[in-house]
Amino acid sequence: MKQAVVMVGIGEMGGVFARGILRLGHPLIPVTRDMDMQEVALAWPEPQLVLVSVAEKDLHSTLAGIPATWHDRIGLLQNELLPADWEQYNFRDPTVISVWFEKKKGQDARVLIPSPVFGPQAELLIDALATLDIPARKLGSSDELRQELVIKNVYILTTNICGLVTGGDVADLWHNHQALAREVANEVIDIQQVLTAHEYDRERLIQGMLEGINGDLAHKCMGRSAPARLNRALQQADAAGLAVPRMRAIHAEHSKSN
Repeated sequence: MKQAVVMVGIGEMGGVFARGILRLGHPLIPVTRDMDMQEVALAWPEPQLVLVSVAEKDLHSTLAGIPATWHDRIGLLQNELLPADWEQYNFRDPTVISVWFEKKKGQDARVLIPSPVFGPQAELLIDALATLDIPARKLGSSDELRQELVIKNVYILTTNICGLVTGGDVADLWHNHQALAREVANEVIDIQQVLTAHEYDRERLIQGMLEGINGDLAHKCMGRSAPARLNRALQQADAAGLAVPRMRAIHAEHSKSN
């Protein structure tokens, strides 16, 4: 029998990975918010992977409670993820995927572009997603992973924050409001550079964002999380001493209209 995989959080996105992992023949051990992870770890101390699939707001409280026996088996797939999010918990060599498909209740997964993966269990996640016809690709280094995570953050934050102004879809944003998109994207990059202590080729990041835009031109800019994403970005900017004037203007206008 193949090794078990522990899944912490079985929401819409976690359910996609769970289906693929089960199709590969791995026993799946779910951990819900009402379960004690320490007790599960006693029963399953050496799973092949412990895949954490919780909402962004629950990530750090979940990671803080991961049993020590699982620290070298962690997998992560959250949005707005950066290396500092797991490094503070001393996880050893996690497997991380930057997810570029969308899964909403009652709908099949919708792929934008192949999802990049890095870490010791990258092949497991690639193979699991392949059983569902969801493409993923293996990265060659942690530096590549960091850049891919930043690209996804630039895409998510730029489209969500701009969507508070423009509404509509990403095709409309890029074709009719590109100056706004680039201005917000550069402020997002300012924040990401501070959070990762690394400088990036800005145009490469924006081109990476554009690949995501072209992957699903009808993708809506603004989801329910857009205001919260803007608030988090401004908190990060405040902590870093960054001006981000366009984001602040968007926040002021959105607050006034709500």
